[in-house]
Amino acid sequence: MQILSNQKPNRGSNLDPEFQPEVMVENQTSYDGPESQLSIYDTFQQAKRVELKSENPLFCAMISGKKVMHSQDASYDSDFVPHESFVLAPSQSVEIDFPVASLAAPTRCLAIEISTDRIAKIADNLNAQAEKHSEFGPVQYQQQLLHTHHNAQTQALLQRMTELYVDDDPDRSYMINLAVSELTVRLLRQQSRDFMMSFCQQQPDRSGLTMAVEFIQQHLNESIEIDQLCRIACMCRTKFFNQFKAQFGCTPLAFQQQQRLKKAAELIKTGMQITQVSFELGFVSSSHFSRIFKRFYGLSPKSYQHRHKMVLN
Repeated sequence: MQILSNQKPNRGSNLDPEFQPEVMVENQTSYDGPESQLSIYDTFQQAKRVELKSENPLFCAMISGKKVMHSQDASYDSDFVPHESFVLAPSQSVEIDFPVASLAAPTRCLAIEISTDRIAKIADNLNAQAEKHSEFGPVQYQQQLLHTHHNAQTQALLQRMTELYVDDDPDRSYMINLAVSELTVRLLRQQSRDFMMSFCQQQPDRSGLTMAVEFIQQHLNESIEIDQLCRIACMCRTKFFNQFKAQFGCTPLAFQQQQRLKKAAELIKTGMQITQVSFELGFVSSSHFSRIFKRFYGLSPKSYQHRHKMVLN
């Protein structure tokens, strides 16, 4: 069951001219799981200001089409397109526009509701495994909007979760539990990383680690030596590696690579040519850049650029 793809959904008038859904806007198909629920929403006509609200955190993933998300207090206004996630906090409300939905090409979104208690338990388990630096604090769920691009691993996880919820497997509940836990860990780690990145930007001189992170951010297009980062952080190599990986989940060089790729995606969105993006960010060649971009995002820079142009039209 290939739901998470850039292909048109296998339903609608493109296959059956007589097809006519009973609900044209946010037609919901739901599947219950232990302490969670997965729903697939299809919209078959253009619409504006459709309210969305949930009692628990709601993890949404776009599959096809485009939505424009608005917070009711006007603090947030953004396009929501395939390969992106949007996490709605409990009791928080957004309004949605559907500018391109049609019967032939529905806008489709996947949503997974996870209980707040379950998220808190997983955060406690993460905190018990590793002590955090005092300046960053413990891992905890931040009750705020989160909008981010999927990497290939998250995209594969969502595909697998869709299959688990839909299939009638004897181990269904156990497997869903594992998958929801993995998705929750990814959510918590993403929020923690966003908080730490913001903290390092606002207070770069707070500690050796924050100074090293800010240095990486300011030199994304350059080759950085680990010894140079250790001197900035005033730590030996072992201590620096251990503390950096404990906070960010990867090595300093892998972190720099991830930040370069995120910056590359932003530049591609602005219309910059792919070869120029590759040059601006110091990649060895455009072909090398394309390979690692696809490995990280799950689609090539050209496909990413084409998709963005399509949703803007």
